[in-house]
Amino acid sequence: MTGARKPQGDGLSEAEAIERAKQGDAEAFEVLYNLHKRRVYSLCLRMTANTAEAEDLSQEAFLQLFRKIGTFRGESAFSTWLHRMAVNVVLMRLRKKGLSVVPLEETMETDEESPKKEPGAQDPSLAGAVDRLELQRAVEALPPGYRTIFVLHDIEGFEHNEIADMVGCSIGNSKSQLHKARMKLRDSLRTSRAAKAEKP
Repeated sequence: MTGARKPQGDGLSEAEAIERAKQGDAEAFEVLYNLHKRRVYSLCLRMTANTAEAEDLSQEAFLQLFRKIGTFRGESAFSTWLHRMAVNVVLMRLRKKGLSVVPLEETMETDEESPKKEPGAQDPSLAGAVDRLELQRAVEALPPGYRTIFVLHDIEGFEHNEIADMVGCSIGNSKSQLHKARMKLRDSLRTSRAAKAEKP
């Protein structure tokens, strides 16, 4: 499957480009960059909610790739391997900036915080009419710790044990922060929907 992607231009498959990039072929590396730059950038943007920082981190991720491509063994898909490298680059930056994960004590849920279902009430998770831009704004407004866990789990599809390893927290903390992030998102979307409904 790795070799299935054919980049436009010189006709190198991804697998061929990987092998040639390992030998130091700059053009092959450029092929890989062009294949994956959008996905890496959008991952960085979702995790930081800052375009300048996302560009900077994308460049850093590809610099790491350039340095470490020789260690790629093909045990997982190349995109998965690169993706994980980009996530680590972003997490390192967040740690350096002191945007630590919210401590577990602050993320324990209580009964009154769990979502209540009212008979006949519209369920925002089923409404499906959430404006993508509205959702993006809501995700960007999450505290950095919550946003990181939410992006890694709900958007990027990592499991809690993987997130715990990457972020350096417990699995319970990861689950708790994801729950809090979803609650905050739900509240934020509900508030903006109510505000829209009030407009004439």
